[in-house]
Amino acid sequence: RLWNPYRSKLAAAIYNGVEAVHIVPGSKVLYLGGASGTTVSHVSDLVGPEGMVYAVEFSHRSGRDLVEMSKRRPNIVPIIEDARHPVKYRMLVPMVDTIFMDVAQPDQARILAINAQYFLKNMGHYVISVKANCIDSTMEAAVVFAAEVDKMKKDRLKPLEQVTLEPFERDHAVVVGVYRPVKKTA
Repeated sequence: RLWNPYRSKLAAAIYNGVEAVHIVPGSKVLYLGGASGTTVSHVSDLVGPEGMVYAVEFSHRSGRDLVEMSKRRPNIVPIIEDARHPVKYRMLVPMVDTIFMDVAQPDQARILAINAQYFLKNMGHYVISVKANCIDSTMEAAVVFAAEVDKMKKDRLKPLEQVTLEPFERDHAVVVGVYRPVKKTA
């Protein structure tokens, strides 16, 4: 099956050389911003039958497509809810290995942090797509990306790598990192 980097930010990040997305067979993934489920279905393939994808989508219109698609894939749990309020879906989602986030909101770093606090294991990983124009359209994209990374660091979301998504998406970057990294002892 073709995975189109023009239609999937995760595919674009992989195509642009991100070292690891931390979505492997058997892993549990919280997917924030599942939309109609195209990339969710590819993540479902990556985690395989032993893994699970908990896909959160706010839009009821996109959510209908996500629910339909998930009927054919037993390792996807569709959740039609607002990712800004993880308390509303806390009974459906266990602790996860990885959070993938594609939610174009001005406060997306905060949304990632609150979901990480609820669901991401210590030393778990996150992959976030940052859309600069959505956060501040008056600043250069690189400045916006740096500011978002600083916000993540304050919430113990340590960045490991960052790639831009050109030519697939304009003014987008994907940041991959680790949550609550264990401090190395000397």
